[in-house]
Amino acid sequence: MGKKKLNSLEDLGGFVFSTNKELNYNDDDQDLIETLPPSEQLLEAHFSNKNRAGKTVTIIKGFVGKEEDLKDLAKLIKTKCSVGGTIKEGEIMIQGNFREKVMEILKKEGYKVKRVGG
Repeated sequence: MGKKKLNSLEDLGGFVFSTNKELNYNDDDQDLIETLPPSEQLLEAHFSNKNRAGKTVTIIKGFVGKEEDLKDLAKLIKTKCSVGGTIKEGEIMIQGNFREKVMEILKKEGYKVKRVGG
């Protein structure tokens, strides 16, 4: 198994080192994020094929909320488009060029969607 290259301290996944014995580190920030209602969300629909060996993807950016809600939205989009996809760094990536269809789905769900790029 190859070693994963670390590009920044964030790649350590929340690793905290301190010599302060009284430091009380809590990672409760994830619980504090509340998911905005769809009418208050402003999502961006991108199309990209860079750094993907020529394969195209539709990227949805700008979701504000809990990870579970983002996963639910991604599952809805993947199901309605009948394609695969993933979530990376708070962005939904859908395999293929489905930007128009994804925008239509999100608008029907009550989200504000903006087309970004070509």
